[in-house]
Amino acid sequence: MTMLSRRLVTLGLSAVPLLARPAFAQRQPGVIRFGLSSFPPSIQPWQNTGTAAATVKLMIYRGLTSYDTKGALRPELAESWERSGATGWTFKLRDAVFQNGEKVTSADVKWTLEQVAAERSTAYLRSEFQAIDRIETPDARTVTIVTKEPLATLPMWMASYHMPIIHRGSPANAPVGAGPFRISTQERGTSLDLVPFDRFYREGLPKLKGIRIVAYSDENLRVAALQAGDVDLIEYVPWQSFDTITSDSRLKMDVTEGPFMYLTFNASRGPFADARVRRAVAHAVKREDIVKAAFFGRGSPLAGLPIAPSSEFFDAQLANGWNHDPARAKALLAEAGLQNGFDCVLLSTAQYGMHKDTAEVVQQGLAAVGIRATLALPDWATRITQGNRGQYDLGVMGSAADSNDPDGLSNFINGSLAPSYNRSFGLVVPRVVELLTAGRAEFDLEKRKAIYRELAQVTLDTVPIAGLAWRQQAYAMAKDVEGFTNLPGSLTFFSGLTFETTSVGGAS
Repeated sequence: MTMLSRRLVTLGLSAVPLLARPAFAQRQPGVIRFGLSSFPPSIQPWQNTGTAAATVKLMIYRGLTSYDTKGALRPELAESWERSGATGWTFKLRDAVFQNGEKVTSADVKWTLEQVAAERSTAYLRSEFQAIDRIETPDARTVTIVTKEPLATLPMWMASYHMPIIHRGSPANAPVGAGPFRISTQERGTSLDLVPFDRFYREGLPKLKGIRIVAYSDENLRVAALQAGDVDLIEYVPWQSFDTITSDSRLKMDVTEGPFMYLTFNASRGPFADARVRRAVAHAVKREDIVKAAFFGRGSPLAGLPIAPSSEFFDAQLANGWNHDPARAKALLAEAGLQNGFDCVLLSTAQYGMHKDTAEVVQQGLAAVGIRATLALPDWATRITQGNRGQYDLGVMGSAADSNDPDGLSNFINGSLAPSYNRSFGLVVPRVVELLTAGRAEFDLEKRKAIYRELAQVTLDTVPIAGLAWRQQAYAMAKDVEGFTNLPGSLTFFSGLTFETTSVGGAS
């Protein structure tokens, strides 16, 4: 791995602090003003630094595949793909250019995959990409990825917003992508300005003349900015504001249910290394109270593996395995020799009200069974750092699966992957890893269903995470914003893809 590639993987496009103070701007024709929930800690293309960063990455980068507005896999830099033998996938590249004017070639794809999979890589998908045996580039527009075992989910992996294709000659601190917009200026911690890339491969897109991103870490200020006309579109609409926005004739809202709240555990030390204690926690929480307190009823309880009821892989018999049962929780603690309870630290954040409110309900449920949890509520960037380092006992998290396929849950429950704030720390369940591997290798739908049914049962027993609540996720916007779509279910955080078709004020 070259010095350039090591620096590219670790540095990112910009290392920036969180919100300082919003910078307001009058609407310019064709320029949308977007209220982001936080300023991205980094927009390094292959790392996971939160959903705000993911939204920006979807503006400036593109991968081999992505998703359409119905949630179906669609071509991006690859115009087509097909299986090649038992363990290969061949992608045919479209005629596209990077934002430096260079053509997108198979050499760039190969280089990107090698950086992600490299030994010193800090990429989110590094562990998954150890499954690659070799990459063949017979010509400039053909890439064949050969894996060590059959891999049914590879095209979905290529759609991840953590897997954009980057020009192999990019400067070390400025990765060059092929997305519809490029960053023109930024005020660190506060705002970003983007302009359209005039050689984007989809004819007539993007429609916007620019995007002005302003970070509002305070959710009430974010709503107020939309109501005042200071911004045209906001993400993470606070649930207490749903009714206010829908009753405003100047505004509209696009809502989906797919993200979820859950608990992670530090199993590298202390009582949470014991599955019985984790099960006790799962039974201690009254999930209906989380839906009411954190989401104002805009959601539903989640008492099992987060496979959506609309999914063909959903099994209703396993959906309530962690039902609220304080007596069972106390019995499990007694089995673990902790009948007198114990003290611990529950990590969350005050930056997002839903996280803080969820943590408070969890704290109450734990107290009722003898677990005395002290809340830690740092800002979001600190919460990410502490989660990555395992500086907590148990933690409240919220996210969405990487896809609407059960394999999209891998990054939450596969403890063999590199440490990450969005999964439990030091917690490897070998059978979970085996079943995830089996599911990826199986192309027969009915056999995959059987594999994921067993996976749901194993997670109920071993609790690699504890599901808490499904939540509705909304974007709100001015009535004259067109073409922006909240993608369905787990794909809501991919909605930044649709900035390419967005227009505002009738301009296009």
